[in-house]
Amino acid sequence: MQSITQLEGSFTDVDGRYVIVVGRFNHHVVDSLVEGAVDCLVRHGVSAEHIDIVHVPGAWELPLAVKRVLKVAQPEAVIALGAVIRGGTPHFEYVAGNCNSAISSLQLEYETPIANGVLTVNSIEQALERSGTKAGNKGTEAAMAALEMVSLLRQFGGES
Repeated sequence: MQSITQLEGSFTDVDGRYVIVVGRFNHHVVDSLVEGAVDCLVRHGVSAEHIDIVHVPGAWELPLAVKRVLKVAQPEAVIALGAVIRGGTPHFEYVAGNCNSAISSLQLEYETPIANGVLTVNSIEQALERSGTKAGNKGTEAAMAALEMVSLLRQFGGES
């Protein structure tokens, strides 16, 4: 019987440059996401000198900044962080949907991992829970995903 090849990323062989692109809107939530992401990267051996943080007004502006970062900085991975909290108007759907769609498209276009840590929640309570309290820290989780994808893509050879 032939053996089955399985590939998966690890949290080794992840050195390189990482850029965190952050939407400032809802900064009281987003600041904790950034702290979690930076802590995760450093704990897994990424030098603080190889981590850049780019601030934009909000989630709507994330895709354009991510695209420019990918073109100019050519990082190993980008971590997009922000918080879109549902309100009483359809604004939430437009911002969250378009932000997520654009980030997904950029990841495929540039063949570079973009970890999506943009919270899309119904309430401030849910946002706080996901930024470091009882539901974990989605910034940390996004950084973990970025590290794992960098490691996985390196196994295919060529540039990640």
